[in-house]
Amino acid sequence: MPTKAETPKTTDEIPMKALTQLQEAGLGNMMGLGTAWAEAFGDMSSEFASFVADRIKEDVKTQHEVLHCKSVGDLQQIQSQFVQKALEQYQSETGKLFEMSTKMFANVAKDKV
Repeated sequence: MPTKAETPKTTDEIPMKALTQLQEAGLGNMMGLGTAWAEAFGDMSSEFASFVADRIKEDVKTQHEVLHCKSVGDLQQIQSQFVQKALEQYQSETGKLFEMSTKMFANVAKDKV
């Protein structure tokens, strides 16, 4: 049971108490991450959501093409194009996210210095 000294007195103290507990658990100084980190993380999340939406569009497009193909050769061509485009898009997206994360960590490190 928490003592009176450990219990937050106001609602403003509750978030700070939670951060202190996380820091004590080994997560370090989270306050030092700053707004640059939050903005970069938001940008990365937005980029990833956009990528997923584009991939879903490709899936639907490919399903439509498969349903309307007339021969096994057409089906193979559709599947081949789908796989090739998916590989290219995943490779490109991985590069984008890697670059974004590299910049994010560089900015966080710069802000801490």
